[in-house]
Amino acid sequence: MADPDLIIHINGWPGCGKLTIGRELAKRLGARLLDNHLIINPAEALFDRGDPLNHSLRKALRSTILADAAQMKPGTPLILTDALSDDAFDAAVFDEYRSLAAARRATLVAVVLDCSPERNAERLVAGDRAARHKLTAPMVLASLRANYRLLRAPGLPLVELDVSDLAPEAAAAILAERCRSALELGRGNAERAR
Repeated sequence: MADPDLIIHINGWPGCGKLTIGRELAKRLGARLLDNHLIINPAEALFDRGDPLNHSLRKALRSTILADAAQMKPGTPLILTDALSDDAFDAAVFDEYRSLAAARRATLVAVVLDCSPERNAERLVAGDRAARHKLTAPMVLASLRANYRLLRAPGLPLVELDVSDLAPEAAAAILAERCRSALELGRGNAERAR
């Protein structure tokens, strides 16, 4: 049996820096990066977010992409980004990532990025977020933060990091170290299972 692959799921509020940090982390780990907007944006190009066809298209796109990701060359780390809450719908979405990890015999590490509400609101309106069709409405972000809690997937290695005052490079360095530790732990568990 080969050593387990590594899949890192970066979860955080819109605007906390998931994509920017994910890019830096991918460079450090030689990983592929699958940003959640690669799935969201095509669906929103055709259907408003509240339209049932938006939901069904996103589900179909995610299923197709994850089925192909299961066939990636072994040993290629994969980083996923998302903004999932701890409700049943989002937990079911995360179960698709668990299935991907099982299909790849991968160690799945759940990363939760957080930052202060003030810093989060600043980042939400900065850069090219609007051009990338990302959320830029501070009131929507405030409502999300007030009414939901970020998903912390049970039964997996969990890395939580407050990125309020961290540069993306520094955050990626910390995450790379912690995720490598989780992978080593996964390898140790695979050895014991033999």
